[in-house]
Amino acid sequence: MTYREEYEKWLSSPALAENERDELRSINDEKEIEDRFFAPLSFGTAGLRGIMAAGLNRMNRHVVRHATQGFSRLICEMGRDAMERGVAVCYDSRNHSAEFSREAARVLAGNGIRVFLFDALRPTPELSFAIRELRAVAGINITASHNTREYNGYKVYWEDGAQLPPEHAASVAKAMSETDIFDGIRLADYENALSEGLITIIGSEMDEKYLEKVLEQAINREAVGAAAKDLRIVYTPFHGAGYKLVPEALRRLGIKNLYPVPEQMVLDGNFPTVKSPNPEYAEGFRLAVELAKKEDASLIIGTDPDSDRLGVMVRKDGEYVTLSGNQVGVLLMDYIISAKKRAGTLPENAAVLKSIVSTKMADRIAKKNGVYIEDTFTGFKFMAEKVREFEEGGEKKVIYSFEESYGYMIGDFVRDKDAVTASLMTAEMAAFYHQSGMTLYDALQSLFKKYGYFFEKTVYINLPGLDGLAKMAELMKGLRANPPKEIGGYAVTGITDYRPGTVLDVKSGRLSKTKLSGSDTVYFELEGNACFIVRPSGTEPKVKVYIMAEGKDAEDCGLKIKNCEEYVKSLQ
Repeated sequence: MTYREEYEKWLSSPALAENERDELRSINDEKEIEDRFFAPLSFGTAGLRGIMAAGLNRMNRHVVRHATQGFSRLICEMGRDAMERGVAVCYDSRNHSAEFSREAARVLAGNGIRVFLFDALRPTPELSFAIRELRAVAGINITASHNTREYNGYKVYWEDGAQLPPEHAASVAKAMSETDIFDGIRLADYENALSEGLITIIGSEMDEKYLEKVLEQAINREAVGAAAKDLRIVYTPFHGAGYKLVPEALRRLGIKNLYPVPEQMVLDGNFPTVKSPNPEYAEGFRLAVELAKKEDASLIIGTDPDSDRLGVMVRKDGEYVTLSGNQVGVLLMDYIISAKKRAGTLPENAAVLKSIVSTKMADRIAKKNGVYIEDTFTGFKFMAEKVREFEEGGEKKVIYSFEESYGYMIGDFVRDKDAVTASLMTAEMAAFYHQSGMTLYDALQSLFKKYGYFFEKTVYINLPGLDGLAKMAELMKGLRANPPKEIGGYAVTGITDYRPGTVLDVKSGRLSKTKLSGSDTVYFELEGNACFIVRPSGTEPKVKVYIMAEGKDAEDCGLKIKNCEEYVKSLQ
């Protein structure tokens, strides 16, 4: 079916509401029609993500129903037990999220599958926890995480609380391709499904169970108590799902001087106070910085709309500076290991997980502390797989996992990024250092002196539009066919291609196999302890370039990063 035929099919479908039909009729740009209908949104292990609007290639109630029908077929094929165990459904503060979650619940119920629907928005990690707590077979979260206001998404989880395994994602995608987006949907009446017990509403009782596990991760409450009188923390949820549980977790930890940003505690899917609700970007913290200066706070914590990512700003010479995801990652890693050693609770088989594009400083910390560390592909679903593997084998106990994109998982009671628990641990860590008259910026400098200087930077190559995917594929193909001999003036000494899983030693020409394979990522090792990594984003129309360097001091690291960054221009 051509995009035009698909467009006409939508216009003539009785499933469309009149406002949806009016929206489609109002499009007077043929390119826009093509963009909305040339292909469906791609369903993968991360589910769906797209701009909210009417159309096959957009996020709307029909696409949500279609995906849920495909997911329902997978669950029904597993049998009556899976259907009765049910699916937990959650959502964030984005526009239409509550509506989409209810539509997903209606389709599940229409297929005879039990549903546990949260009564209001909740953090993503609480959904992961709830799946495990309820022994549900799966979970659905309506969220686009940290994307801009135009986006929404559909994240799918499996029974272990981790994102959907690839084989199940493929089954859902196949079922969707075989199901008509309008006529193939089994849709229950919401009120009838409630009265029949097919839909159960989840409330504050799950919050309490989740918070109990969050608080169990605390290691040194005494430090918090000692610092509570004058440690001051500002918090912003960026209009999102962390607004309730993050402040509650910090208060229960013992934080006395907590100052939420009033304007950003308001739930609003338009995110009116920021250009992007992404805690990676310092500009989103403008109001938080103003409040921090007013209240003389030493720490600012921000969580994204679904509260799975954590951003941190710290005071330095009267101003506030952003810590990168890697820097928060190593601060938490060093603190958790050291605090557990002091408390006598560090397991002998303790393990840490990180992604292949995250800082090598973590490897140095692990080695010096005698803790096992292992890399996984980018994404917490891969870390969750490794946690499960260690659990089943009984060989390692994962105490901490992180990736550079502001994601942290403390312990293993959830199986995804968890900004609620990470906020708690960051506050505890700040309290510990506060006793010694140190901010987290001071603590980071002390880690550089202890473990060596490591700097990192992520650069984005944006490739939007219909031909964006083709351009990304062409870029990666070119890097493989004609790999650079030097980057930023530093000779390439090794090339790891994680798609086939090969490692090339450039000098000898020797080719060997990697432990990991199957990811569209090319990793260039450079002389002078630097590396340059390229991978397409799995959720946005961009290619990510990760530059990492170790040096004798901050200036040396900065120079290596700057030189390599110049090379990125040649890829655009």
